[in-house]
Amino acid sequence: MMASYRVAAPDEYLAITGMGIKQVKICKAAWVWPFQRCMRFSVQPHDYAMNLQAMTKEKLQFLLPVVFTVGPDVSHRSGGPPVMPGLEDEEDADAAHQHNRSSEDGDPLMKYAILLADSGSSPKSDNSRQFVENIVKGIIEGETRVLVSSMTMEEIFTEREVFKRRIFRNIKSELDQFGLRIYNANIKELKDAPNSVYFESLSRKAHEGATNQARIDVAEAQLRGNVGEAQRKGEQEREIAKIHAETAVRKTERDIERAQAEAILATRKAELNRDVEIARISANRRTEAQDEDLKREVEIKRAAAEMERLRASEVVKATISREAKQQAADALAYEIEAQAKANFEKDKQDTEATAYRSRAEADVAAYRTKQEADAWAYAATCRAEAELQRTLKEAEGLAAKADAYAKMSAAFGGPAGLLSYMMIENGTYVALAKANAEAVRGLQPKISIWNTGAEAGAEGSGSGAQGNGIAAMRNVYQMLPPLMTTINEQTGITLPEWQFGRLATNMSEVERAKGSALTTNGAN
Repeated sequence: MMASYRVAAPDEYLAITGMGIKQVKICKAAWVWPFQRCMRFSVQPHDYAMNLQAMTKEKLQFLLPVVFTVGPDVSHRSGGPPVMPGLEDEEDADAAHQHNRSSEDGDPLMKYAILLADSGSSPKSDNSRQFVENIVKGIIEGETRVLVSSMTMEEIFTEREVFKRRIFRNIKSELDQFGLRIYNANIKELKDAPNSVYFESLSRKAHEGATNQARIDVAEAQLRGNVGEAQRKGEQEREIAKIHAETAVRKTERDIERAQAEAILATRKAELNRDVEIARISANRRTEAQDEDLKREVEIKRAAAEMERLRASEVVKATISREAKQQAADALAYEIEAQAKANFEKDKQDTEATAYRSRAEADVAAYRTKQEADAWAYAATCRAEAELQRTLKEAEGLAAKADAYAKMSAAFGGPAGLLSYMMIENGTYVALAKANAEAVRGLQPKISIWNTGAEAGAEGSGSGAQGNGIAAMRNVYQMLPPLMTTINEQTGITLPEWQFGRLATNMSEVERAKGSALTTNGAN
């Protein structure tokens, strides 16, 4: 194998690997030595047209025709920063900065050459081109659908440029890892998805709206024309009248301004004369005031000098007297201080002796209190233990009694049988009977018992339905008199005499009806 010099075409680059090269060497021309391998690959961009079916945030499906021009990134080979179309805001500027940084981290052409090597075919073969096309279309389709699903249909329509920049930025960040870049992105008009008439309805609505608006505009134009013509005539007449009126007004205004100017001039002259006279008088008065001030200051200074002289003589006398008094006060203060020190030492010794005695007494009392507390605690502990033992014994007794009651309940057929047995055993029923007897003792109730009808031994009650009805009436009326008597005896309520008379009459009628019935039956 001999060395050879390889030169790439204007739209190609050489990717050399092998001996002496760490990874991949990308160049336009180079010597290819033995044990090295050289691969030519084109850097021409290709158009990728797709008709994507996406769904918005509002769950509206539509077709999004897009055409992207994508190719290897060779911008850093030209010596300048990459030019990316559509960068108009700060976010896109950040994307450009990110692209420059990614280019610095790795050679885009090296990434693209590695991508072609992964395809397993020649860079110019259809399989290699199909491999790259599948990757690019997958990235475009995925990123576009993700972005569309986060936007509403209104946002996509009204913010078309923002939508285009976002798609460009999202797809570019994914293509950077393969050494590819977007040279152009074209988003066509949106279309309805199958079985959808959303855009068709919008178009029909816009067409109808435009037609109606045109008719409205024509009517409004005619209206404005007629109104405008009338307005122009009226405005012409008003303008002519206004000009005549303004001419007269301005002439009057000029006369008024001239008279006002003359009056102002006369007033200003009088004010100037007055100001001059006032200034002259003020100057004379200031001069007189300054003379008086100078005289007053001279007198004040003369009085101050005399006062200072008298004050100096008084100060000397006061100083001598104060020094004498200060010496006497110092001597008295020394004696008082000495006496106070002596008294303090004596009081200190007495206080220390009293404190020592107090500490000794406190120690004795504390020891005695500790002994008493220990004894009380021991006695309390013993009592608590005894109480605990007694409680435990009572609990054991209750538990044994509960077990016995459970066995007795089982033997008597349940809790009801056990309860009946215990009430009999404890004499509960006898006690209840005695209590009931004690409760009704002394009440002395009066009980009336009577019989009516055939059971009372009365005469024959007849036969048939009529006899049964008469017997029932007779029984009721026979029952009422003793019932009223019992009510009178127990409650004191007495029925009126006319009521008893009515009852007697009714009873007589019943007896007569009974006799007639018996006679009729005998005759028969």
